[in-house]
Amino acid sequence: METGYKGTNKMIIGIVFGVITFWLFAQAMVNVVPAVQSDLGISLGTLNIAISLTALFSGMFIVAAGGLADKIGRKRIANIGFILSVVGSLFLVLAQGSALLIIGRVIQGLSAACIMPSTIALMKAYFEGKERQRALSFWSIGSWGGSGIASFAGGAIATYMGWRWIFIFSIIFALLGMFLLKDTPESKQESTGAFKFDYIGLVIFIITMLALNIFITYGADLGWTSPLTIGVIIIAIIGLIGFIKVEKSKDIVLIDFAVFKNKPYTGATLSNFLLNAIAGTLVVANTYVQVGRGFNSFQSGMLSLGYLVAVLAMIRVGEKILQRVGAKLPMVWGAVITTIGVAVMGFTFLPGLIYTVVVFIGFALFGLGLGIYATPSTDTSVSNAPADKVGEAAGVYKMASSLGSAFGVAISATVYGAIAANGSLETAATVGIGVNVIFGVLSILSIIFMVPKDAGKTSDDPSIRRRFPIPTESH
Repeated sequence: METGYKGTNKMIIGIVFGVITFWLFAQAMVNVVPAVQSDLGISLGTLNIAISLTALFSGMFIVAAGGLADKIGRKRIANIGFILSVVGSLFLVLAQGSALLIIGRVIQGLSAACIMPSTIALMKAYFEGKERQRALSFWSIGSWGGSGIASFAGGAIATYMGWRWIFIFSIIFALLGMFLLKDTPESKQESTGAFKFDYIGLVIFIITMLALNIFITYGADLGWTSPLTIGVIIIAIIGLIGFIKVEKSKDIVLIDFAVFKNKPYTGATLSNFLLNAIAGTLVVANTYVQVGRGFNSFQSGMLSLGYLVAVLAMIRVGEKILQRVGAKLPMVWGAVITTIGVAVMGFTFLPGLIYTVVVFIGFALFGLGLGIYATPSTDTSVSNAPADKVGEAAGVYKMASSLGSAFGVAISATVYGAIAANGSLETAATVGIGVNVIFGVLSILSIIFMVPKDAGKTSDDPSIRRRFPIPTESH
């Protein structure tokens, strides 16, 4: 590195604040639906659209933001993300109706698209070996643990201070993140000549992602065989084929498909998609215990407390296992434990207290497995990305998270709803959760067949260095 700069704990904390800011406005919003609805006087449908817009705009622009970060500067894009977070959250604080709420949620989605890939790329740029793995562990604590932290914190803040205070705290964290990153040097790929960007690819990609997200999110409400649903999936398929053809015919591209020739990167990204699809378990299990077992929202939230504790406790453990035996084993172990945790939540034939205990254990295993998996997976994707395309590669990796979660929730909720409408809730929950077990098994297989045994090792063994060369980079 030309600057000679080495990443610091101050830099790590600033980045973690950025990631937690995302979860504050993404996850906490789900917990305060009744309060926001009554305060702003808007319909539930409008509010649900506002909630989903953040994930939609994040998913549509995260790859483009990652690619831009490589070209114009990772710190610059991260700072743009922080500024957008402040502006979007401010709109929500000042909202008196649906207009500012919807605009704010769109801006928050763009903020997430900027922050997520650029901060991963900065960690790749300024940390190496075990230090990078440690830094990525803290990033994972902010990302994987942030959803649980923000869910609990958001509920508490909304109950005792009012829902708008969630977004005031979000602004504070964003400003602190910017301050802590101010001494970090800029990092970007070496470039010659004028700035060029794949605008045609971006437009096709946005249309494709928009159609795909409408299909996944609203397919059940619109009807899976309705003309509109069939129309958007046709647009998504045509868009995907067109996007691949356009990208393969150009020199300046939005996504360089050559990154997928790297099996460890592809294995990490695919397994990340599939393990995030297991998020459908949370929706089915929480719905079932409230509707089928009479739990209130607070009691169902307490069932997942084991998940939060386990995922936070195990992320650093996953990092240590990675350093000792490489990435493959902890990724497999993590996916297996997560899948077992999901499977036992489907034991709806069990009576009252026993089922409650089993679900609590299931959630704890869910978090235990994800905690072990998180850092080895992120490190495998980052360390196998070309140095000049790490922002773009991180964008694709994080897009896999968002798409996987949306895909899993949509399929699980649809299966549960269809069976519950015509049969018992117990059967609906078992089958709905069973879908997620399939996702878990597919994730395990993708790791076994695609991630090499030596991936993630920081050994000085020259054979490992030959197989996983560390590219050099200028800043």
